[in-house]
Order: sequence, then structure tokens, then C-alpha cells
Amino acid sequence: MNLHEYQAKSLLARYGVTVPPHRVLTRAEELAAVLDELGGERWVIKAQVHAGGRGKAGGVRLVKGRAEAEGAVTALLGSRLVTHQTGEQGRTVNEVLIERPAEIARELYLGITVDRSRRRVALMASTEGGMDIEEVATRAPEKILRAILHPMVGLQPFQCRQLAFGLGLGGDTAKAFQNLAQNLARLFRERDASLIEINPLAITADGALLCIDAKINIDDNALYRQPELAAMHDPRQEDPREVRAKKSDLSYIALDGDIGCMVNGAGLAMATMDLIKVAGGRPANFLDVGGTATKERVAEAFKIILADRHVRAVLVNIFGGIVRCDIIAAGVVGAVAEVGITIPVVVRLEGTNAPQGREILKQSGLAIIAAEGLAEAAEKAVSAAQSAR
Repeated sequence: MNLHEYQAKSLLARYGVTVPPHRVLTRAEELAAVLDELGGERWVIKAQVHAGGRGKAGGVRLVKGRAEAEGAVTALLGSRLVTHQTGEQGRTVNEVLIERPAEIARELYLGITVDRSRRRVALMASTEGGMDIEEVATRAPEKILRAILHPMVGLQPFQCRQLAFGLGLGGDTAKAFQNLAQNLARLFRERDASLIEINPLAITADGALLCIDAKINIDDNALYRQPELAAMHDPRQEDPREVRAKKSDLSYIALDGDIGCMVNGAGLAMATMDLIKVAGGRPANFLDVGGTATKERVAEAFKIILADRHVRAVLVNIFGGIVRCDIIAAGVVGAVAEVGITIPVVVRLEGTNAPQGREILKQSGLAIIAAEGLAEAAEKAVSAAQSAR
């Protein structure tokens, strides 16, 4: 689960991280009171969306005077901000954050995440603050410094000092960096985060550290023990199909292809998408209906897949283990009839009672394309989608 910048900064401040004074508003009518409270004549106005690249897309604006501030807030609120991470549909701006600009001497990057190759939490720092960390990793990987946290003792002071010296920090600034890094590691552990980024982490003219921008992601699987953070969830920033799928206990992720996928099991779903790509097609989604693919779940899965106007064919790939293939086939037939699908549907069944399941599909009288092998199913789905185009 993603937090908005203003939510992340509020949480960071509670863990001793210094952030600029800021306020959030949802209506332009609130602006005058916010500016009176913040004071000054210049402000930074930031669109609050769950996506990176806001500055390049016009979602972060430095304004001078109340007239410019009002114009920026009015333009951003209710607009759809399109960045390189949102896709062409963009994300709706429902809140804007307003803060006083900081006098920045240097910009650093500081982040903490799970290094899956090491199976450990890693703290990362770089002198290339304000840049996309992925770009830095590609262009100059030696500029990304790392400290690997031991699962029992966590981040150690000597690791913080090594990072500080690697960043060229000394004196009180190095001490402040050590304190900040350890607070960040504590937040990561206590709040079940999967990612924390401060980019840029500014060094002000007097050597203080200031969090200019922040991103925090929380592990969805731990939200049951983080009720305060779970309450910050903003479903308006998510694909409506993904929200609908969650309510039906379906695992769905929208992609940019035109072949809808309905599979039981995450591993099988990823293999299915890979074979679609090998066959020359593009999957429109990841969708795992789970081990109990009932008629109702299959019907809801079809509805979610078909809500994507780009889908030209659907590939149903089910392995009958816990549930028999004949039961699954009956569910697929019932769902296809109920939903009234007009695009090609390719079905591949394997496992318990697979022959009986294929016979049910054959006798249904519906325009269902049967396939036996997974590669065959992918090829038929790609061919059907190409014909539908």
C-alpha cells in the first residue's frame, strides 16, 4: 500500500525526521488560510498522487505571490496528472501539499528496502539526490552506497558512519545523518514498510538535514497489524478493476496488452503471460482466481477482465488440483453464458477430470476454443486476438 507524500512526511516527523512546514488542502477555498498559516511569499505546491515523476509532469510548482498560488492550486485540484508511471490515463489529483521552499546547499538520496538477492533489508544512500535512483543505478552504480542490516541487531552506528563518510559528510551533519538513518530503520521495522525513500534529502546552508520529498510503501500482508496506516489507504489512486478484484478476493494487476488472462495460481499465471509473449502477444492482466475457482468467482473474473476495453481475447488456463476440471468447466460455461462474452475465449484445462471438463466445454454450444497444451493455448489466444483486431 502506498502513502501520499503528506502522509509519509507526517509519519517520518514522528520518527524524528525533519520535514518542511507544510499543509494539505482539498479545496481551493482553503488556500488563503493555509498561506496565512505558512507565511512567506513563495511556496511549493505539489500534486498528491501515487506516482513518481510529478515534477516533470507539471505536478510540482514553485510559485510567488498569492495569485500564482491560487492559479496553481486551481489548475491541479481535480486534474488528471499523467507521468511516466501512471500510463496515459493518469491519476486524479484530490489533494495538494503546500510548503515553504528550502534553501538547499546539497541534495542526497536515502532509501531503505528489501534486498531480495541477499534476503536482508538494505539501506541505500547516494550523492545523486533529486535523480531517479534507477537512472543512477544504470549510469553510475558506484555512486549508490549500501549498508546491509543484520536481522537480529539491525542498523549499526559504524554502518551509518561509513555511509556518511562516503557521502562526504562530517561533523554535526554526519552525526545528524546517523541519527536519521537509524530512525529510518526503526520506522521500516516497526511499521512493516517495504520501501522508504527520501529523495532529495537536502543539506541546508547551516548543515542541517531536511526531507524535501518522501515515499513510503507498506507491506499489504502486514496491514492487519497496522490499522492506523491501513486507514490511510486511498483507493481513488488505484485502478478501479484492481479495487473491485480485492473485494472479491481475486489477485488482479492491469497491464497494457490485449489478451485477458484468467489462471489459478500465481506461478502458473506468470508462466501463462510469458508464453503469450513468446507467441507474439501481449497479456492484458495478471489474474489469479485461486484454488477454488467457483462459477461465481469465474464470472466476476470475466467481468473484471472485460472492463478493460483493450481486451480482444481471453485465455483461461486452469490446473485442476483441489477443484476438479469438470467442476471448473461447468463454472466457465456458466460464467460465459451469464456475462455474454462476445470476444474469443480460449480454455486450457489440465489435472483431475480434465477429459470430462473438455467434453463439457465441447458440448456447451458456446464459442469456446479448447486447447490441451499450454503453448497451444497461448498460440490460439494470440491468433484469436490478432483476428479480433
